[in-house]
Amino acid sequence: MEEVKIIEAQPGYQGIALSSPADIVIGGGSAGSGKTTCLLLDPLRDVNNPDFGAVIFRRLTTQIKAQGGLWDESQKIYSYLGAIPNKTDLQWKFPSGSKIKFSHLEHEKNVTSWQGSQIPFIGFDELTHFSKQTFFYLLSRNRSSCGVKPYIRATCNPDPDSWVFDLISWWIGEDGFPIPERQGVVRYFVKDGETMIWGATVEECLEKAAYFVQPLVEASGVNPENFVKSITFIGGSVYENKKLLSVNPEYLANLASQDEDTKSQLLDGNWKVSINPADIYQYSSFKDIFTNNFVLAGKNYITVDVATSGEDKLVIWFWEGFRIRDITKIDKSTGKDIIDKILSMAKKWGVPNRHIAYDANGVGAFIGGADNAFIPNSIAFDSNSRAIETKDGRKFKNLKAQCYTLSGERVDRNEIWVMPHLHNMMFNEKQTIRQRMIAERKAIKKKKKLDEEPEALIPKAEMKQKYLNGESTDLLDPFMMREIFELITLGFTVSKPKPVKGLNWGG
Repeated sequence: MEEVKIIEAQPGYQGIALSSPADIVIGGGSAGSGKTTCLLLDPLRDVNNPDFGAVIFRRLTTQIKAQGGLWDESQKIYSYLGAIPNKTDLQWKFPSGSKIKFSHLEHEKNVTSWQGSQIPFIGFDELTHFSKQTFFYLLSRNRSSCGVKPYIRATCNPDPDSWVFDLISWWIGEDGFPIPERQGVVRYFVKDGETMIWGATVEECLEKAAYFVQPLVEASGVNPENFVKSITFIGGSVYENKKLLSVNPEYLANLASQDEDTKSQLLDGNWKVSINPADIYQYSSFKDIFTNNFVLAGKNYITVDVATSGEDKLVIWFWEGFRIRDITKIDKSTGKDIIDKILSMAKKWGVPNRHIAYDANGVGAFIGGADNAFIPNSIAFDSNSRAIETKDGRKFKNLKAQCYTLSGERVDRNEIWVMPHLHNMMFNEKQTIRQRMIAERKAIKKKKKLDEEPEALIPKAEMKQKYLNGESTDLLDPFMMREIFELITLGFTVSKPKPVKGLNWGG
């Protein structure tokens, strides 16, 4: 007898999410709580309607096609329902003629390619990877002429610094955990530009938003309730995902082995961040580097963290004073690639060689060649060299500790701005630039100072293994290198380069 395949929601998160009547359901619990499977199950209620269509978005196509990604997981479900796959188009066609498609939005400016679309079901896998503007633009495409009431479903892991947290904050307690009695409770909102008008009922929402809605109703004759959207948030737990734990019990151990903040978010589903006095970059100040739009432009500089292989990335920051305006990043590159990319960035923005600093440790040393011949007059940043002497007499273990400390103090003074178009660029397949910078922030910590010891950082190995799962601070190393130009300005003459403590000059 042929085996019967049963496809059903698991009790807990999946059951609550799939039964919600809300227009928008956001699932934001711990990693491994079954959120993606739930996202794939949700549109199945309407696939017997031949005119029904669904689109599920991820930021990158590679995320969709990755081992264990959306496409792989969809095959475990849709193939049992008679659906025909088209891997080229990343689309499933069901016997009725309805379709479920997977799509990416790597470059968020391309969201306008969906202009004019009518999509009854829209899904977002990892909503925090998308900008607020993209989400609400696609909400306007969430329309239907097939008789299905339009609905949106989204998943995410806890990210206390994202716009998503602001959207779902009513469901989150002061301790950072979802409030149990608010789990799945539906609320209502009207959006007037950037203003969200909230209510516990449709009537309350319309009463508060009458100034905005009523003129539109009078002009159009549309039912005022059509201006109101319902939304809910549901937190999930990996402990509810019995199927995952039965086939991959090691997954729980992997989550439990993370640093405290990551474990709190990915295992416990916590939306808050702990504060550590050893942090070089204070959490509250560091968040502001993404909104400090009052920071003025200045002279142009380039800082480079060099990598040719392994998991580390080549990262090139372009600075206008203390505003970061551009980035180039490459996963793996040859020596020639690195030189070409640096010179290309310098030409694009008009950066003189003397305003280029690169990581001279490890593979970065080759950039200089013989007497820095490849990029003459650039600055080779040697992390382990002696700190540069300054008038205040502060003592640092090395140049890296000095520049990180000064960078942290500058961030506290709100003097750095990472410009908005960079925030939601993908750093890798899991994190945006903003998310990665915030993740790296917690790895940069002061070493406990004893008596007259110079100021120092915890060892690089501790940063990588304890806080970044073995990865490097690819974005923050060139971020802190910007301080080298200020140290030069304070203590040395740039017009006539000469060897100085802590620096290797070219030219």
